[in-house]
Amino acid sequence: MTQKNIGCLGILLVVLLAGSVLLNFIFIIAQSATASSGLITGKAPHFEEGVVVEPKSGKGDTDGKIALISLRGIISAAEPGAIGDSAIDDLKLQLKQAGEDEKVKAVVLHIDSPGGEVTASDILYNAVRKVRDQHKKPVVVCMGSLAASGGYYVACGGTWLLANETTFTGSIGVIMQTLNYKDLFGKVGLSSVTFKSGALKDMLSGSRDMTDPEREYIQGLVMQTYGKFVGIVARERKLDETELRNGVADGRVISGKDALAAKLINGFGEIEDGYAKAAELAKLKNPSIIRYESPFRLGRLFRMLGSSEASHRKVEVSITDALKPKLEAGRLYFLPAFYAP
Repeated sequence: MTQKNIGCLGILLVVLLAGSVLLNFIFIIAQSATASSGLITGKAPHFEEGVVVEPKSGKGDTDGKIALISLRGIISAAEPGAIGDSAIDDLKLQLKQAGEDEKVKAVVLHIDSPGGEVTASDILYNAVRKVRDQHKKPVVVCMGSLAASGGYYVACGGTWLLANETTFTGSIGVIMQTLNYKDLFGKVGLSSVTFKSGALKDMLSGSRDMTDPEREYIQGLVMQTYGKFVGIVARERKLDETELRNGVADGRVISGKDALAAKLINGFGEIEDGYAKAAELAKLKNPSIIRYESPFRLGRLFRMLGSSEASHRKVEVSITDALKPKLEAGRLYFLPAFYAP
């Protein structure tokens, strides 16, 4: 190799090294700026606004805004957020932003969800109710194909509930499951050795049969959570709790048509009907419909680029994983039974 080639190669290596150092430096700065921006300004992360429907009389000529907020998919604090730590944080921030914005007069909450974690569902329900009760703004819930269990739990915080006749909703119930693999262990010659501080510490272990006290305790936890769910539905929908327990609140999924008959919703309608109802309740004649969009953040871009390499390594596709949410043993869920493994 000639001296000239060696020199060119050396320059190339220096450039590549300098580029790598620069990219890492930018990544660190972006991460720090993203993490500390809220602390520096003293303000919570803020969503930008995008216009969904302009006011009828022209751009800018409006007597108020209606905020469209969407809840889609499994309700889980494990799902990453756009500007918050989780998708639950993002929805809370959107509801808070809509509640505190004086120009936003009403909210349309579009729900297309089978439900999810009990605590996450309860957090969102309280956030929706806060917009309705504390900020005194009507919240019109529009149900999509599915607003069941935890999805319906969240919907109960709304002022007016709309669904399609073919919407699957209801599923008022709580579920917790675990797997018992004791017999499988025996077939392959394995056994589990457990050291525990109390009799119930390993009560969901799949390596042995569940005892009667364990079964009774877990059932009690489930029924305690179920009682809160039914109580919220009874209070919000002004229904008799005993009749609910003996009727549609037995965990069944029902259609929108049956939900209307059971007074779980107020009427039928699609998203446009939700806009119209929100405008009516807020006494708006010419509203604009807006939605919240996450602002561009350099740190988020670098996180996406950093994770792309790992995502490319996995090429296996599982249809069953795609169709069912990833449930964790030992957690309580507001979900229809057919979503459980």
